[in-house]
Amino acid sequence: MSHFPEEILTLARDIVTDFTARGLMVATAESCTGGLIAGALTEIPGSSAVVDRGFVTYTNTAKMEMLGVQERTLAQFGAVSKETALQMVHGALFRSHADLAVAVTGIAGPGGGSADKPVGLVHLAAKARTGSLIHREMRYGDIGRDKIRLATVQTALEMLVSVAQP
Repeated sequence: MSHFPEEILTLARDIVTDFTARGLMVATAESCTGGLIAGALTEIPGSSAVVDRGFVTYTNTAKMEMLGVQERTLAQFGAVSKETALQMVHGALFRSHADLAVAVTGIAGPGGGSADKPVGLVHLAAKARTGSLIHREMRYGDIGRDKIRLATVQTALEMLVSVAQP
């Protein structure tokens, strides 16, 4: 039995079907979702044709070591920022054999938020090796940790579909 809502599974299924037909591979770079994006994709039979690898980089050290996020970026903008998400997605793409990558970093709560970076703030980036790049700043609100994480998975999968458009 899957732990994912049907709308996420449907999107994942569509991605696996479409990307398999097009010969596209995906890498994920996940902080606040802890591997759920890769988990949603690999829930689908045949996903090995599409999923190259996933990086779960929860700490700043992991972001630097595994994805090449610059220490100065983290110091200046913080882990939850557009700048960090963009460096994460770039690192995931270029430290994998994937054609497309998606990266997420955010505050799932219940704690850890602040006035300028509230619980529910997530920065997402999706990039294609062909150069297409998307960033989204989502403010899901303090809707609960599980809901924030699942909403992030949904948005990330939608962004993979967008960035894969020819």
